Amino acid sequence: MHLVPADRAGHRTIDGHRVCEAIAAIGDTEHVRSWAERFSLLADPGRLALLLALHRAGPLAVSDLAVATGMRDPAVSQALRLLRTAGLVTGDKDGRVVRYRLVDDGMRPLLDECAAADHEEPTAAAG
Repeated sequence: MHLVPADRAGHRTIDGHRVCEAIAAIGDTEHVRSWAERFSLLADPGRLALLLALHRAGPLAVSDLAVATGMRDPAVSQALRLLRTAGLVTGDKDGRVVRYRLVDDGMRPLLDECAAADHEEPTAAAG
């Protein structure tokens, strides 16, 4: 059990080789924490809707995102502020208009999967 940290080396295990595989799968704790923070951003329906809109439609202004998502402008601005701080989106200023776009490439596969699941045909109920 070469991957078990010293502070856990004395703990009893059932399948030591699987414990090592699990530790290897978990990897760096900072990486896990970073993804957990990303997932927490996705846990809010409004923020997820904004990310899906930006992922599929490209750069959009706050007012356009508000119309697309059904959110109010201040709520969109607040959510975008969180997403921008987390490094998921950025705003590009064009005169007085700021258009936001997705910049975190790691989120694209997750958003693709989310969008694909939303557009799948529902299965027919047995009848």
